[in-house]
Amino acid sequence: MGFLDSLSSTKRPAAGTPALSRAEVAAALLALNRPTAPYRLVDGTQEKVDLIAEWRIVDTAWYEVFAKAGLSKVFRIYLKFDETAHEVRAMDREYSLEWAAGVPKLTLAASAFRGQMQSVEFGKAYAFTERLEPGLVYNYHFDTREIKKPIQEAVTRCGWTYKGVAFGKL
Repeated sequence: MGFLDSLSSTKRPAAGTPALSRAEVAAALLALNRPTAPYRLVDGTQEKVDLIAEWRIVDTAWYEVFAKAGLSKVFRIYLKFDETAHEVRAMDREYSLEWAAGVPKLTLAASAFRGQMQSVEFGKAYAFTERLEPGLVYNYHFDTREIKKPIQEAVTRCGWTYKGVAFGKL
């Protein structure tokens, strides 16, 4: 892996790994979806990409976790398959998050960030519990690597390259 690969989040398959079909790569990525993961991969057709990986911020089961964490920014990874080059091209986009009556609303961040990013947010809060004793109310840790790493590993296991795109065409 070269210097530019490390800057762009590019991950290449091990030498000799056979390249699977586009459908098999898509299936491997969608297989990452599970109810306990704080992220999900969804169809990206409306955004003119193949898949979008995102925090489960719009999933009612996760509202409370994200709201208590006071999360104000989230990010998505837009994925587009290049069958000829056996690449999954990926671009990160950051969104501002506003909470209204406990429901999240995503808007493109004022900085309009797109490219490759790594972000870690974490925190704990202590307060009085139901038994009127001080205790941990919530403990959270959101790391963009929690989304990127499984995607990169699934792509490279399929013999494709995960190519992070900062500028240019996705």
